[in-house]
Amino acid sequence: MSTENQIHDGAIAEEERRPLIDSSILIVHQNGEDETIIPVPNQRLVSLDVFRGLTVALMILVDDVGRAFPSLNHSPWFGVTLADFVMPFFLFGVGVSIALVFKRISIGYFLASMSEIWLVNNNILVDSPAAFVRKYSIQWIFSILLGSVYLCLLYGLYVPNWKFGYSNLLWSGHVSTIQNVHCETRGSLDPPCNAVGFIDRLILGEDHMYQRPVYRRTKECSVNSPDYGPLPPDSPGWCLAPFDPEGILSSLMAAITCFVGLQFGHILVIFQAHKQRVLLWSVFSFSLLVVGYILEILGIPLSKALYTLSFMFITAGASGLVLTAIYYIVDIERLRKPTVLLQWMGMNALIVYALAACDIFPAIIQGFYWRSPENNLVDSSEALIQNVLHSEKWGTLAFVIIEILFWGLLAGFLHKKGIYIKL
Repeated sequence: MSTENQIHDGAIAEEERRPLIDSSILIVHQNGEDETIIPVPNQRLVSLDVFRGLTVALMILVDDVGRAFPSLNHSPWFGVTLADFVMPFFLFGVGVSIALVFKRISIGYFLASMSEIWLVNNNILVDSPAAFVRKYSIQWIFSILLGSVYLCLLYGLYVPNWKFGYSNLLWSGHVSTIQNVHCETRGSLDPPCNAVGFIDRLILGEDHMYQRPVYRRTKECSVNSPDYGPLPPDSPGWCLAPFDPEGILSSLMAAITCFVGLQFGHILVIFQAHKQRVLLWSVFSFSLLVVGYILEILGIPLSKALYTLSFMFITAGASGLVLTAIYYIVDIERLRKPTVLLQWMGMNALIVYALAACDIFPAIIQGFYWRSPENNLVDSSEALIQNVLHSEKWGTLAFVIIEILFWGLLAGFLHKKGIYIKL
């Protein structure tokens, strides 16, 4: 093997785990009359790994600290909190990745991936932003179509009266109680009578829906709002009804977040200059934010549970701004040491998500205890930190930060060993 090939293979191996950016640049070596053309190894986007790692870290943070700090927990119904950005960040990152390294899972993956195969005009040479829009115009039309279907169903579908059954162990033993919900309306965005829940009940059935929905933390349904708590004395019957926060209709809008990320990925692949990328991303992101706030002013509220149009625009715009900032810091200024833990977590995001965010690893550790289930390593460590800080809230936050650091270091260890878990 020649020296040039060794250098080439080594560079590819070193960059193997970073998100791919296609490059057609060639290096030409001339030696007398001989000319050797060696393609530059495919570059990788470190900032996307950091973005993924940040998303997983936020997921762990809001899931474990939400009870202590309700402002970090998901919004009960209307409004937006830090926790509500996690899913859009994830979907946005999926869209960017599809433009770079094609992966397919779930509705968002599927629709965005299929559009990348069938809805691109490859006959157009992109040499300007206008040409960029023309090349991917069919994808934009498809996204507008999805949004139009969502809006027509959300505001135009008639929601009739309905009923559901639940078991009230305190009042009725094991007897199921039937609760009637009066609707007979169109365009309602309130918990009991929205089209999102109606479609899910019609197609999925109540037994396949989430039995402890997020609106159980609203003032109507909890004395401890915005946290879960006992029902108020005059609570409406629908407080006990099931609702799927990632239902069929809301998945259409979630898929559009993937499409937005897909366009950011296209900009990354087509425009090679850092200045062009940052400028286009910034304009795109701020435009999304402005449209989202205008829609909210016009009466379309922010709701992660319904994945409303305003929520989609604002969270997609915020995702774009965060990625742009990380790209500037990590890939342009190359300040990578402060974000190396997030980078490692992003490179092994699947294993960290499965073990930490899904509570698989903590559940296993909690299975080993001394004399009583409370005397396990996880709960004892958290209680110790709370005692040291003399605060349950701040002790919980400190424990979760240590937990995130642990997963970052574990992901770094796996990276050093060349171990990566991916689909």
